[in-house]
Amino acid sequence: MRRIVHLDMDAFYASVEQRDDPALRGKPVAVGGRPETRGVVAAASYEARTFGVRSAMPMARAVRLCPQLVIVHPDFERYRQVSRQVMDLLRACTPLVEPLSLDEAYLDVTENNWHEPLATNVAKRLKREILEATQLTASAGVAPNKFLAKIASGYRKPDGLTVIPPERVESFLQDLPVEALWGVGPVTARKLRAAGIEKLVQIRSVDLERLRQTVGSLADWLLQLSHGDDPRPVVPDRASKSSSTENTYAEDLVDIGKIRDELDRMARENADWLVRRKLEARTVTIKVRYADFTTVTRSHTLSRATSDADVIASWAKDLIERTSAGQRPVRLLGVRVAGLVEQGAG
Repeated sequence: MRRIVHLDMDAFYASVEQRDDPALRGKPVAVGGRPETRGVVAAASYEARTFGVRSAMPMARAVRLCPQLVIVHPDFERYRQVSRQVMDLLRACTPLVEPLSLDEAYLDVTENNWHEPLATNVAKRLKREILEATQLTASAGVAPNKFLAKIASGYRKPDGLTVIPPERVESFLQDLPVEALWGVGPVTARKLRAAGIEKLVQIRSVDLERLRQTVGSLADWLLQLSHGDDPRPVVPDRASKSSSTENTYAEDLVDIGKIRDELDRMARENADWLVRRKLEARTVTIKVRYADFTTVTRSHTLSRATSDADVIASWAKDLIERTSAGQRPVRLLGVRVAGLVEQGAG
């Protein structure tokens, strides 16, 4: 039986800001952009969450919910430094660490460098070492697989620890709503509820063909998860499949020259990213969101993979001609490179 830990830093960006600025402690804090520039909340302190402020929420709405909200501009380099501290501590325990973002990761501690047989003790020690090294708290979930461990880590935030031993898996599953299933977002959850499926375990009793008609190719995976079965391994240092850069503008872009300049800049940022990692890309994609929030993408697959900034930028600017940019105001632009291969293998 595997022993998996999901570790999640508590309100990470906001907690770093409160740690480093005593004046912010105990106050509702949101890290993100200004409300007058269409900023969004990147992270909210627990004090802000009591007002309903959440990540990915427009900052203007967050301020309406919490007029005393303190808005802090993000410092991602500082967050990355703290993240590196945390990930180094995790890798000192086991080489099987799969980061999901700057502030969360899976660990397979079935065998570990501490020779500790109990995953609960591993999680307790990790939480303690992170607190001592960073003065920040983390929540942890311990379970036989990734699906259950991730749910468990969110149960008693902040500074929580929830353990689901094998003998408790079935009783734990009985109380979960369909939204707890990995891969089920709001749209899929509405489809399942419309089909009369409210609880996770109800998936088991639905005719498989009917389930496929409701959720398509997800059906078999959701049925497997409904039994608490998740065979996915913890994969350390997962290879990047793509790189993207995008920006939402305080004022809509209407000048096509400015739009091309922005795409050129983003394309070259992605090219630099490829060069640093000794990778090349086969596909260039642009993303355009108009002022009415309509979003389109346009892609081109190259005959040969490249990391050449001039080539990637040229295609990004060519692709904009296949949109209504310049005729319709543009709220957001993005450039993505995908189909990545090692340098020289394209």
